[in-house]
Amino acid sequence: MSDIGHDYTSLSADVLVVGGGPAGTWAAIKAAQAGADVVLVDKGRCGSSGATASVGTGIWYVEDSPGLREAAMASRETLGGHLADREWMARVLDETYARMDELARVQRYPFPVDADGRQIRDDLQGPEYMRRQRIGVQRLGVRILDHTPALELLVDADGVVSGARVLDRQTGQVLSITAGAVVLAAGGCAFQSKTLGCDVNTGDGALLAVEAGAELSGMEFSSAYAIAPLGTSLTKTAYYSWATFYHADGSVLEGAGSTRGRSVIARTLLTGRVYARLDRATPDVQRAMRKGQPNFFLVFDRLGIDPFTDMFEITLLAEGTVRGTGGVRITGNDCSTSVPGLYAAGDTATRELICGGFTGGGSHNAAWAASSGSWAGHAAAGFAARRVRRPDQLRPVGSAGIRPAGAPTHDYREVVAEVQRAVLPYDHNYVRHANKLRPALEALHQAWSAVRDGLTGAGEDLFRAREAAAMTAHGRWMFHAALQRTETRGMHKRLDYPQQDPAQQFRLLTGGLEEIWTRPEAGSRTFAVTGEAA
Repeated sequence: MSDIGHDYTSLSADVLVVGGGPAGTWAAIKAAQAGADVVLVDKGRCGSSGATASVGTGIWYVEDSPGLREAAMASRETLGGHLADREWMARVLDETYARMDELARVQRYPFPVDADGRQIRDDLQGPEYMRRQRIGVQRLGVRILDHTPALELLVDADGVVSGARVLDRQTGQVLSITAGAVVLAAGGCAFQSKTLGCDVNTGDGALLAVEAGAELSGMEFSSAYAIAPLGTSLTKTAYYSWATFYHADGSVLEGAGSTRGRSVIARTLLTGRVYARLDRATPDVQRAMRKGQPNFFLVFDRLGIDPFTDMFEITLLAEGTVRGTGGVRITGNDCSTSVPGLYAAGDTATRELICGGFTGGGSHNAAWAASSGSWAGHAAAGFAARRVRRPDQLRPVGSAGIRPAGAPTHDYREVVAEVQRAVLPYDHNYVRHANKLRPALEALHQAWSAVRDGLTGAGEDLFRAREAAAMTAHGRWMFHAALQRTETRGMHKRLDYPQQDPAQQFRLLTGGLEEIWTRPEAGSRTFAVTGEAA
């Protein structure tokens, strides 16, 4: 058994933010601006780890024009299977507009300018963005604990979330941080597939939330895969809009594409190889591409490949709920959850509210991170100021990977490998069929039993055990929900149910640890038929 029960050090704050990416830093900034004493913990280093810090990203920034805003919202509805909410979309557009203005004015982000000298605010260079976010957080007096993952939440006698236990990876010590409210902004889950910047995204926030009693929403919308040159983690896909895809013999792979046609690539990869070449880009476009995302070309340059003239072999890497829209269910406009004292933001929270069942590139994800993080941080500060705290009545709610039911007998590496075998194959997760989903889900159930009964550790191994538990749980929630949605909608593609079913135009909630459940969101239409047994 691990020594999780003994606290070497205790800290106290008004608001604890778990995660140091865009959502977490905006949450910390807004909580601190509201007068709260804030602690931010990050399993890596706030400002330089995670998906955004390693790349550039677009952002859903639309000028304050009714016509432009209407067009921006309408363009997403069909893609997302008509599950998005116009009110939430409008709120995010407003909030993103305000946050990018703050980023420019207060944090002096160097947005490029157009020919008229106006700033162009629909794109961000991730490393510079996150560098300035960290500085902004520090200037407000937020205490940042780098390399300090949250292990489990603490709740009081009434079930109100009141902090967390965390691990200092440098010393191996377990710390207890009491807080008036907690914001979970720990990212989604990419199952350590090696997609760019996402090895830290193991679904920790969702596990913490469900252990405290929260629900999830949209977990079936978790089948995002990104194109990457084989053997690399370069999952920047925007430029593949100028690509032609080929079979190994040099013939064109008909129907393949970056936006519409990625499933063709997946099916082909099941039995053969696929190559790409950015041969549809004109010389002017090529120069603009190199200027717009220079890091995209670093890998090609190092490999001696000219992507505009040379064919290069590609693969698809799973991005799970980092690019998918599933996550912790949001129950209020302030990004509160169904558990008092607990807020969720960014990829940890569901993005169905603005994207429905499809998100695509980083634009909407980045806007959601800035908006939801800001709302959650401000609301958490208000909640912490109002509540009466009882720090002497707290209990931890973590389970799998911390307190095994039996003797520790499993290694986290074995668990992660088993989860990856179940979740990563294209014919399990990308192009779905019940005949593949059911046995994969059963394998995940067995992995969960092993985690529950015999996985824990001390120090770094304890942290890794919790990551393995979170990935296992994530896979189970995803596939359980995928079996229940017996249609194709958004990114959720069922080979055995290839059509969209109007009777299933509702969001699905999922939850549970030992027994997984999935049901339509209250107030929405019910299933025309009972979902498949899972």
